[in-house]
This record gives sequence, C-alpha cells and structure tokens, in this order.
Amino acid sequence: MAQKIFISAGEASGEHYGALLADALQKQLAASGQTAGFFGMGGERMAAAGVECVVRSEEMAVMGLTEVVRHLPRIWREYRRLKQSIRDRRPSVAVLIDFPEIHFRLAKELHRLGVPVVYFVSPQLWAWKKHRIKLVRKYIDKMLVIFPFEEPFYREQGVQAEFVGHPLAELPLPAISRAQFAAENGLDLAKTWIGLLPGSRPKEIRDHLPEILRAAQMLADSFEFVIPLAPTLNAAQRNEVQLLVQNYGGGVAVRLVDDARAALFHARVSIVASGTATVEAALIGNPFVVVYHVSPLTYAIAKRVVKVPHVAMANLIAGKRVVPELIQSDFTAANIVREIGALLPEGPARQTMMEELARIRGLLAKNNGAGETGGAIDRTAQITLEMMRRDG
Repeated sequence: MAQKIFISAGEASGEHYGALLADALQKQLAASGQTAGFFGMGGERMAAAGVECVVRSEEMAVMGLTEVVRHLPRIWREYRRLKQSIRDRRPSVAVLIDFPEIHFRLAKELHRLGVPVVYFVSPQLWAWKKHRIKLVRKYIDKMLVIFPFEEPFYREQGVQAEFVGHPLAELPLPAISRAQFAAENGLDLAKTWIGLLPGSRPKEIRDHLPEILRAAQMLADSFEFVIPLAPTLNAAQRNEVQLLVQNYGGGVAVRLVDDARAALFHARVSIVASGTATVEAALIGNPFVVVYHVSPLTYAIAKRVVKVPHVAMANLIAGKRVVPELIQSDFTAANIVREIGALLPEGPARQTMMEELARIRGLLAKNNGAGETGGAIDRTAQITLEMMRRDG
C-alpha cells in the first residue's frame, strides 16, 4: 500500500514551495522504487504537482487581526475539513509550510495521532509570539528554516532545527528575454518598466495598490508599470485588481502579468509589499522600495509585540537598512516617488543597493554537506522521507 503524505500551505509563496516539494518527494520515492499519495491544503500549483487539495489555500489566505475575525466562520469550516481528512487518512508524515495560525493547530492534532511533523519555513516567532516556542517544542519533530539566523534561535530554545537554505536562492535567473516578455505582455520595449507588487492576498492588494498607483501617476511620463498576479488569486479577484487599476491608475500604462520573477528581472526598479516578494526581488537583484499598510488596530497591536529592528526581510537578513521601508503613515505616493527616484539612475544609491542584494543572495544559499541531495527543497524532501521511514 502506498504511503500517504500530508502537505499543507496557506498562501502563494508556501503553495509554490509545496508544489516543488511534492515533485521532489515523488522523484526521491521513485528512485527507491516507492510511491506515495499526497493530500492537504494548497492551490493550483500543488494540485498540478499531484497533491489532492482537500482545502484550497486561497480560501484561507487572509491576514491581520481584524481581517481574520471577519472571515473566521469560513476559516473554521475549512480547518475542520482539513482536520477530518487527517483523521480519516492517517498520513505517514506531515509537512506544514509557514501559515502558523492554522498549522500550529494541525500540528497538535497530528501529534495526537502519532504522525511525525516537519515544519518547513518557520513562522516569525523570533519577531513576535515567542511564547509559541513551547508549541514548537511539543508538537514539531523537525523545524526546517530558510533564513540563517533562525537555526541558532531555535536551537537555543531546545528545538530540533536545520537551516536548509532558501528555495528561491537556488533558482536560476529567468531565461525569458526582455523582447519576449514585452511581446507576451503587451509592453513597450522602448520604455523603462517599473514593477508594482502590492501583495498576494486580496486584502493586501486592496490596501496597497491604490497608493502605489498614485505614485505611478506621478512617475508616468516615461515608464510602463507591471503588476504580477499571484497564482492563488481566482478569476473574481483578478478582475478586482483590474478594476483597481482602472479606478486609481489615472490612465497610466499598467500591464497585469503572471510571472513575478520575470517582471522583477526585467523591471528597472520595483515597489514591493513586505513579504516573500521582497526576498524574490533581493535574490534577483532588482532595486526596490518596501511598502506595507494594515488596519490601525492591527498596527497598534503589532507595534507593542513585534521586537525586530526592520520590517523588510532583506534588511533583517543583512542586519542593516539596505532597502527603504515605507510603513503605515510613511506609505505615501510622494515618499515612494522620492525613494524610487534615487534608484532609477545609475549612481551610488543604485550601485550600493545592488551590491548589498548580491550579498544577501550569498547568505541565503546553503551548500549542503556530503550525503545531502540538492538544495532546500531536495533537503526538505530527504528529511521528510527519513521521518516517514523512521516512524514507518
């Protein structure tokens, strides 16, 4: 009988990693003459990779305290479906990817059922909610982290942790040419492009895109603007983005595209909402400005509990302010234009940032030791199968 592997991811970046992990697991199993069935929470990419998505990740991807409260009935319903699937199928091993609000609850249930739990992509407990370390110690068998400073943090807390490298650091730069990208997306080759990345969740996009588009209007004369859409957005949510562009874009040339990495690679600079996209921009080497806005209540609470010197992950990794951060009241069109204006021309500001981004890429790449396969995804697959066989 084929083994059952549970993989769960709740948002665009984690869902991407989940799809890569499912593929890596299948390849490693096939190499030893084995097979497995995959189920859990995910989106289109995980489904295409062979994961039966009992719950769709786009149904769960909300963020912020007040936002979660509004969607709580739906989230709770989907969570119970996911929990019941675990009880019914009893997986041989489980991989939980980020998304702590749901996954810590699932980890407790998996632990109760005797299912070994691998947690891939640590929640930011080092920034806030450090009291949750006790949940990690109790319910997580192995914590696999993607930022180098996280491994010593967890080990000091008595957690089995390993820095496996960042999956995005292993990807080659996009192969698509600028001309091909322009042809596929209706862009003007003669113009300079600026990337606009307002976030992957609908609420983030609604909060961020209007002000970003106001900045675009102020920059509009010689530029075109590219907005990559997260694959977790459904048709109605994609249409909502288009309406925001129409309502707030003031007629500037904006194109919606599907390939965020290619957009970052070919853009001169980018405006990026805090999150995984900032890591993508850093690894590709695209100079950028970080923006973010949440509800006043969420921000007031966060200010009291978040204990880190920077918001942008690139700055946390570098240990200093490498990219500008425009957060909450600082997030204005005028401030965006000022910061972007310094990065557009060749000069010290642009060159210094590109050098620092290259250093960050080096910090996120993991050279595995003898006997370990591949990079972060392959290493995670290897550890997952070791946990499955150990408890099988």
